[in-house]
Amino acid sequence: MNVLVINSSPNKDKGNTAVILNPFLEGVKEEDAEVEIYYTKDLNINPCKGEVSCWMKNPGKCILNDDMSWLAPKAIKADILVLATPVYCDGINTHMQMFLERLLPRAMPSIELREGHTRHPHREITHGKLVLVSSCGLWELDNFDSMVSHIKAYCRNADLEFAGALLRPHALFLKRMLEQGAPVKDVIETARESGRQLVKGGRIPVDMQDTVSRPIISLDMFIRTYNHGVKRRQGDDV
Repeated sequence: MNVLVINSSPNKDKGNTAVILNPFLEGVKEEDAEVEIYYTKDLNINPCKGEVSCWMKNPGKCILNDDMSWLAPKAIKADILVLATPVYCDGINTHMQMFLERLLPRAMPSIELREGHTRHPHREITHGKLVLVSSCGLWELDNFDSMVSHIKAYCRNADLEFAGALLRPHALFLKRMLEQGAPVKDVIETARESGRQLVKGGRIPVDMQDTVSRPIISLDMFIRTYNHGVKRRQGDDV
């Protein structure tokens, strides 16, 4: 099984998203899947120009000559595409959005009715799967709602199966609590097991997704601790 990972965190493998992504990929590898990971920070990916020559003049070929010329074929052929992105304002970040938009040459300009909805057919039929891994700084899980909705819509349009999402709210606290030896290792172990189950069963079980997302600190404690840290960084007397 071929697993392609795109991580759009500017902090790469040291960011909060990687705290969940890394053990998840360890579980994937333990089931003998082949994993390739690329960081958008290291890539030259330009925004789509929207002139659709990839549909009309040069079908399947983008007018831009950058790293998507070799990365797009890998993404299209992957058995599982893993998108790892932090939440900053609302939804996936700019670099991940550019990556997804640059997969447009895969689509054809004609229209078909698929599952009762008008969509573009694709040049390659791969029947792949997509997994989302994400982190955010805020406490509530619903901060991921717009992102998950976006990715599920993308899967429907791209004819990919959405195989699950590992979402970690108040992610900065997870990293700190792990360092302090707090009882949160179940989150990491579940992320690892999620990788195993994805390869073995084709999906991440819902109960595992819930465990990875579980609250690890009360809302009141989250607010007080976070604001205390902000004041210290601002140099206030606290």
